[in-house]
Order: sequence, then structure tokens, then C-alpha cells
Amino acid sequence: MASISRAAKIALAAGIAALLSALSSPPIAGAAPQRYTVRGAGWGHGVGMSQYGAYGYALRGVSYRDILRHYYSNTRLVTIGASVVRVLLQANESSIYFSGATSAGDRELDEGAIYRATRKGGDVVLKTRAGKRLGVYPASLPVFGGASVRLRGGAMNGVRNGYYRGSLEIRTAVGPGLNAINTVGVEDYLQGVVPSESPSIWPAAALQAQAVAARSYAIATRVSGRQFDQYPDTRSQVYRGLAAETPTATAAVDATRGEVLMYGDEVATTYFFSTSGGYTENVENVFRGSDPKPWLRGVRDPYDNLSPYHRWGPYVWSKRILARKLGSLVRGRLRGVDVLQRGVSPRVVRARVRGSRGNSLVTGSGLRSSLGLRDSWIYIRRVTTRRPAGARASRIERPLATIAGRVEGTRARSVALQQRYQGRWRTLAQVPLHRVRHSGTFRTSVAARGIYRILAGWAPGPPVAIK
Repeated sequence: MASISRAAKIALAAGIAALLSALSSPPIAGAAPQRYTVRGAGWGHGVGMSQYGAYGYALRGVSYRDILRHYYSNTRLVTIGASVVRVLLQANESSIYFSGATSAGDRELDEGAIYRATRKGGDVVLKTRAGKRLGVYPASLPVFGGASVRLRGGAMNGVRNGYYRGSLEIRTAVGPGLNAINTVGVEDYLQGVVPSESPSIWPAAALQAQAVAARSYAIATRVSGRQFDQYPDTRSQVYRGLAAETPTATAAVDATRGEVLMYGDEVATTYFFSTSGGYTENVENVFRGSDPKPWLRGVRDPYDNLSPYHRWGPYVWSKRILARKLGSLVRGRLRGVDVLQRGVSPRVVRARVRGSRGNSLVTGSGLRSSLGLRDSWIYIRRVTTRRPAGARASRIERPLATIAGRVEGTRARSVALQQRYQGRWRTLAQVPLHRVRHSGTFRTSVAARGIYRILAGWAPGPPVAIK
């Protein structure tokens, strides 16, 4: 929950495909009578420190202490002693392979050899790679190396055959297999976290702020009821071991060694994420059931606009596509989506999905997840367009066809009537909107054959062919 993965990682293929889809004109034949357009800001849950915002502050010479003070108000910076974190790397595997180990359990091992652990009942069985049994250990097998141990195969953090500081603990899982857990000192752990969460080329102050936030988060949070403390991915924070380490990130960890943010007598849970869109959000407005936290209040984020995801969209969807994305939230046929409450940022807190057989309430996070969007800072506009059946053009210049419809999701007083001309849309006139609560209706006439549409700000309606 701490982050959405590496802040500067840009999904170019997905972004370009979505942009091309949004900018292209939908086909005229069989066009749906309405279009939903979605536009938004930010990337992540929006609570705590915006990594791109911290980057912007650092570029302006702001220290990491002041960056942290801005995003986590009412906290104080304290230096604490050393601690250990246990990170799940592989889960419920039938066999776990490792190398670089000098010992496991009570056995000395060849550091250059590959070994295998399997499970028999409640025991962990240590074997050579060829399958020779070396020992049986009840429930858990500790594995130690020199500077690091190598876990063979793929890990949950996406690293394959990765090296990890500290030791491995191979334990019987709740399921039928084995878990591989990295037991590592927090400072060594952070060397694999900071460069996985923030680009190492960023200024020192941004990396130092990331180090303190990641250290505080690791100490303040524990995965409840499990054999480990942290996941190695965005369910906790991204940890990739030695594969991720860089000199600049390690220097940031060393410069802030032991420093955490405290609120009262406890280490603060310091959520962080990629991009705020210009304002962070109160924790209770994002994480369902969370109580308000004095250090997790929404604040202005003036330098977050360096992020490529400061603003995104628009994405244009037909009613059918939107209904498919919303899935079980739609009861019967989709009739619309209403935002009922926004937070301070203003991310969506609650929304209503209207259907022909009833309504469904959904949180902003739930709506974001259903729609596959980067953030819950979402605006949705719907433009419905119709024309009277049988309206045809004549050869004389006079009004001969009426275009009418409804717009939802805007407070504008007018919309633009556009015509397709030489492959582009050109605006012909502004058409007044007659306001009805949160929507408006329009009605206008055209005097020539062609393809027309209504544009409500950044939201295009479906094209209409006048023949």
C-alpha cells in the first residue's frame, strides 16, 4: 500500500494505446447514442508523500526534513536503534532452491553449490540439487551466507535468481508448500527499497525523504497473522535486494540512518505514492474504515506537475465498454455514474452506479479499480445525442435536422456543435445548456448533410450522420 511501484516507471505502451484510443474518432456506423469521457489526475492512492512532489521540492533546494514536515504534518524526526525486517520472497512453493550459503540449520554448505528445500509433513527437508537428503528440520530452516544469499527462481518482486543481504528462512507455509523469507536488518533492507521506489538519479533530498518514509513504514507496519513482516511488492513497499542497490540510494540511507517519523510515542505509518495531481488526500477518504490521522491530511503539492501523470486522459468509452468495466456494480442496464462525495484533493470518496434494476454504491478506490485507472481523482462526463427519425437534408440552405441530447458531469452553460470536415472536427456554434440539477439538455439544428457531434469541454458526444 505504500506506493504504486517505482515512481518514474512510465508504462509507455499502455499510455500511448490509451491516448490513441481517446483521440481517435469512434466509427459512425452503429455508433452508440452516448459517450462517457473520463479524465483524471495523479497516480496512486494519494495519501502521504507524493514522490514526484518530493522530487520537485528537492530540485528547489528544500531539505529532506522540510519535505517530510510538509507531507507528514504533526510528526517529529527521531533516531532509533537497529531493527530487523522479515520479507516474504516466495510463497507456498513445492521446492525452494538457493546458493551462496555457507550453512543451513546445523549443516555447513558449499557456498558455490545449489541446494534444494522441500516439505514433508510439518518438516523442511534440506537436499542437494541432485536430491540427496542432508537434514530434516521442524517447521523452519535458517540459511546463512557471506555478504548475501542467492534465492533461485523468480521472487514475488519480479527479480529472478536474486541476491539478498541477511539470511533466508525457509518455513512451512499455511498451504502445502514452503515460504522463502528474507530476514534482514532495516538499513540493509532500505538499500533495496529506496532505488526500487524512487529513481536513483533524483536529488539527494528526495532520496533521503524516501529513505525516512520507507524506514518508518517498515517499522510501523506488520503483515498481521503471518510468518513475515512485509511483502516485497506494492502490498507493502517494493524491495528488490542487491539487484536494485545504487550508490546514491545507499548514500541516502546512510545519511538518514535510524531516522523515523514519530507521532506521539509511536512510529508513524508513512504512506507514500507516485503522483498527487497537485493535492494529497486525507487517509480516511481513501482507505475504507481508517480513522483520521493528524499526520495524513491532504496538503497542496505545488511541484508535483513534473510527473507525466500529473494529468491524464481523456479516455472515451461507449456505454457498453463502461458497463463491462464496471461489471457487477451495474444492476440491469447501465444508466449512469454519479459522484456523491469528493475529498479535499478532490478524489472521489463515494459514487453511485445507476442501473435499470437498482443502484450500487462504490468507494472511490473501488471505482478506480473497476475502471482500471491510475487514481481516484476522476471526472466522468456523459454526452447523449439523438436526432428525430427521418430527418434528411435538402439542397436548400435551411434548418433541416434537429440534434438534441443531455450532458452529465459538467456545470458548463453551453456546449460546442462540431462538424467533421476534411478529417477534423471544426466548431460551428455554441449551443446553450438548459440546466436540470447536475445535468443539462441541449437542442439545435443543422442545415447541411454531414457528420456532427457535441463537445462538452473535453468530453465528445457520439457522432450523428445527417443524410
